Parts: sequence; structure tokens; C-alpha cells
Amino acid sequence: MRIDAYNQIAQVYGVQKNLKAQKTQKGSIGKDQVSISRTGRDFQVAKKAVSEAPDVREDKVAQLKAMIDSGAYSVEPGDFASRLLAKYNQTL
Repeated sequence: MRIDAYNQIAQVYGVQKNLKAQKTQKGSIGKDQVSISRTGRDFQVAKKAVSEAPDVREDKVAQLKAMIDSGAYSVEPGDFASRLLAKYNQTL
């Protein structure tokens, strides 16, 4: 049985244990930091304001429903068609 070979193997394993411990210690020294730019903060404020605003304007909907029910609401076919075409041409 060769004892010197065993000592060499033990030394190799001993060195690896020390390296692992050193790597772990180095990684825990630094701290992560996050900073948000002014533009990013402005975007967050705008996004929050939009999300809190109602999607449907209830006052307008109620007014139009009342006009339709009373028969006072009328749409000119030519006016509707011209606006529809103008909106279509904007998307192209």
C-alpha cells in the first residue's frame, strides 16, 4: 500500500474544499441594486393613471341611449361612410 499516493489525493481534495469556500464568500460580498430612470418613473405614473380611468364613458353612453330611445338620434349615411373611409385610409 502506497501512503504517499494517498497523501497526494488527500491534498487535492483538501485544496478543492478551500476553493469552494472562497468562491462562496466572494459571491456574498456584493449587493444588487436597481435604479429606475426618470422616463421609467414617468411611464409608471402614466400607466397607473390610464389603468385607473374607466374604459367606458358612462355619461356619453347614457346620453346616446336616451337619444336613440326617444328617436332623436339619427346618422346621415353619407357622413358615416365618409368618416369610415377616412379612418380606413389613415390605417394604410
